[in-house]
Amino acid sequence: MLEYKPNMVLSNEEFDSVGTNPIRHDGADKVTGRARYGADTNMPGMLYGKILRSPHAHAVIKSIDASAAEAHPGVYAVVTSADWPETSMKLTDLAEGSIHNLGFLSMNILARGKALYKGHPVAAVAAVSPHVAEEAMAKIKVDYEVLKPVLTAEEGMKPDAPILHERLAAVTSAALRPGGLLEDDAESMRTNIANEFEFSLGDVEQGFKDADFIVEKETTTQAVHQGYIEPQAGVAHWQADGKLTIWSSSQGQFTIRDQTARFLGIPVSQVKAVPMEIGGGFGAKGITYVEPVAALLSRKSGRPVKIQLTRTEVFEGTGPTSGTQIKVKLGATKDGKLIAAEAELIYEAGAFPGSPVTAGIQCMMGQYDIPNAHLKAIDVVINRPKAAAYRAPGAPASAFCMETALDELSEKLGMDPLEFRLMNSAKEGVRRVTGPMTPKVGYIETLQAAKDHQHYNTKLEGKLRGRGVASGFWGNNTGPSSAVAVVNSDGTISLTEGSPDIGGSRVA
Repeated sequence: MLEYKPNMVLSNEEFDSVGTNPIRHDGADKVTGRARYGADTNMPGMLYGKILRSPHAHAVIKSIDASAAEAHPGVYAVVTSADWPETSMKLTDLAEGSIHNLGFLSMNILARGKALYKGHPVAAVAAVSPHVAEEAMAKIKVDYEVLKPVLTAEEGMKPDAPILHERLAAVTSAALRPGGLLEDDAESMRTNIANEFEFSLGDVEQGFKDADFIVEKETTTQAVHQGYIEPQAGVAHWQADGKLTIWSSSQGQFTIRDQTARFLGIPVSQVKAVPMEIGGGFGAKGITYVEPVAALLSRKSGRPVKIQLTRTEVFEGTGPTSGTQIKVKLGATKDGKLIAAEAELIYEAGAFPGSPVTAGIQCMMGQYDIPNAHLKAIDVVINRPKAAAYRAPGAPASAFCMETALDELSEKLGMDPLEFRLMNSAKEGVRRVTGPMTPKVGYIETLQAAKDHQHYNTKLEGKLRGRGVASGFWGNNTGPSSAVAVVNSDGTISLTEGSPDIGGSRVA
């Protein structure tokens, strides 16, 4: 057992900025309506884009006839996935450990061959007004061969389940890597399991034999949308010289720039993405949805094009968090020491591989010292919108299962739940179940501060009063970044960096 010495102390020092409540630089603009969001960009000659979406959760797209829509008065362009090149299956990092496959991202923006969820974009129209675009959109004829959908991970894992991707290449990787597609001449694996991997530490079987108390817990969570106030919106202007400018609300304009360039097959140097104010994101606006479609319509029409999603489109066509099925089994000695753990995490990826199950499994037991453990993670594709990030993607669901199991185990032991967590906290140098050594994180100091606080020790009075304990774990992940700091002659500092403000960057 490692001897633990506290490595963090609370500071009472007063600072000029830290601990103060400065005025938000953007506050006045937002409360007076001067702040400009994605839908606030308007240009001379601008057209309005609308997206035709699949009414079926699972269907083969046999043909698309857009001739009547193209002939409709006021229509300048109609596009489908046939209007852009098939994207390679190269992997891309969307930050926060979110790795995605460019080919699948492209197919999510405009369906190619198959519609994989209700709301999957199939075609788009640019016209002189939103109403004209909707009228023309209704004239597009799509011949669907409707297939049986897979709506849950449990259904998708059955041997006789309908297959979403005939050539899905399942992987066994804990490195945040989603599955891809097999080569054309490779035999189909006929599976909806995109990723499956395990972690083991110590001797789990013996650990449970030595345990005096055992608790088993199973939780199920449904896909939940982020519910940001502002629907996705953007304007694209493809100029005569081949340069493309995009104005949109996103959590990463460089992601929008790079992905749009790759999807359209043009050099990234020809694309400029301008970040607008963002009306909420919570992780979900790091994904590209409307910008490449607006760009395609702009290139075909020769005019700027604006696309603004409705709330219905946001719910049906953009990514929520994953639905999950999680099982955990914990074993402890009678003196309160956790000595064994088992868990199985099944996450729904949506229509394309890449749920946050890797983050879920990394975070589930990261703050605890458990000498014997076995964890298994499974990523399953189903006929729902592709899952997207939502506030520490993947972690809340696994923490919910783990922390409720810990509460039940501490109750069996007759221990204070906070004291139980303190006793089993991972100290610096302890190896986590998922591999890395625990660094200095201040977890024990945080628990001790909570345990000593008057709010934890005050007697509960009155009816329906309770006090709960839970802890969470999250890592720090980011994409490539840079900043330039210039010290001015008057002693002030000018800082230039490329992060959009999603809730306090300007103040910080």
